[in-house]
Amino acid sequence: MSKIGKRPIIIKDNVRIISGPNQIIVKGPLGEIKIDLLSKITIQIKDNMVYILRKSNDKQALSLHGLTRALVSNAITGVADGFQKQLELKGAGYRAEAAENKITLHLGYSHPIEFVADESIKFEVKKNIITVFGFDKQKVGQAAAKLRQFRKPDPYKGKGVRYVGEEVKLKPGKAAKTTTT
Repeated sequence: MSKIGKRPIIIKDNVRIISGPNQIIVKGPLGEIKIDLLSKITIQIKDNMVYILRKSNDKQALSLHGLTRALVSNAITGVADGFQKQLELKGAGYRAEAAENKITLHLGYSHPIEFVADESIKFEVKKNIITVFGFDKQKVGQAAAKLRQFRKPDPYKGKGVRYVGEEVKLKPGKAAKTTTT
């Protein structure tokens, strides 16, 4: 039995769940998320709790049990509280300007980079910290990864776009190699 899948999910006060035969819709103050259910998984809602049940014990149903529970839990948390990821700009002249779901990055290239995300994603910039905020965990992570992709941290100087708290192991340069022999 799935350890994650059998745990019930508590429905928050400001969240409504509409369950259908093949889909579950989670609505909250920040937005609405639709989750498609496969035929081997069912949802049961009672006493302000959501229970994820499986119809059989075959390998695919066991795999989908925990996955479905995690997706529903993330949807409930997302529409109620939201998710955020923070990125840090390291480097001389690196800066960013944000406006709702659009961000302009100046990362040492000859041109600024404009990135437009989904309407559910919001950007906020304070000094050299970019905050990506939204109610869909997958979209927030994808937008943050895309921003990091524009200028990955350099392994020699450490310049680039990185997650807050990410440590980049710096490599020694040529000069450091020749002095040790």
